[in-house]
Amino acid sequence: MNNKREMLRHNLATLAYRAAKVLRDVPPDFATYRSSETTRTPGQILAHLGDLLDWALSLAAGRQVWINSEVLLWEQGMDRFFTSLKKFDDYLASGDDLQASEEQLFQGPVADALTHVGQIGMLRRMAGAPVRGENYFVADIEAGSVSAAQRPARREFD
Repeated sequence: MNNKREMLRHNLATLAYRAAKVLRDVPPDFATYRSSETTRTPGQILAHLGDLLDWALSLAAGRQVWINSEVLLWEQGMDRFFTSLKKFDDYLASGDDLQASEEQLFQGPVADALTHVGQIGMLRRMAGAPVRGENYFVADIEAGSVSAAQRPARREFD
C-alpha cells in the first residue's frame, strides 16, 4: 500500500472521529435547526455529507456519479454517512486501482466533508448544544476506524 493512500485513509478515520463527536447526542429538533433563512439545516448538511462520500467512491472507481439525496431522520442520516464512509475506506484498503489521485480525492470530497462536519459543530453551539473541544493532536485515530463507534477522547477541554 502506498503512503498517499494510507494518509488518505487516515484522513477518513479523522473525519469519522470528528463526525462521530458532533453527530451523536443531538437534541431532538436539531436536524431542522436553521440559523438563518439562507443556511442549510444540520439534516441537509448530513445528507450532503453522505452524498460527498458516495461521490468520492464513484470518483475512486472511475464512474463519477453525483446524487442529491433526500434528508433522512437523524439516526438514518448518520447510518448512511458512516456506511458510505466505510465503503470508500474499504475501496481504498482493497488496493484496487484509483481512477482519481489521492490528492484530488482529498482536496474535493474529503476536505469538503471535513468542512461540513465543522459547520455542524458550529450549528450545535449556536443551537445551545455544544460539544466539548479537545486536543485532536493526541486523539486515538488510526486508518480503518471509520464507524460511529470511536475511542473516547484522551484530552477534552473544560
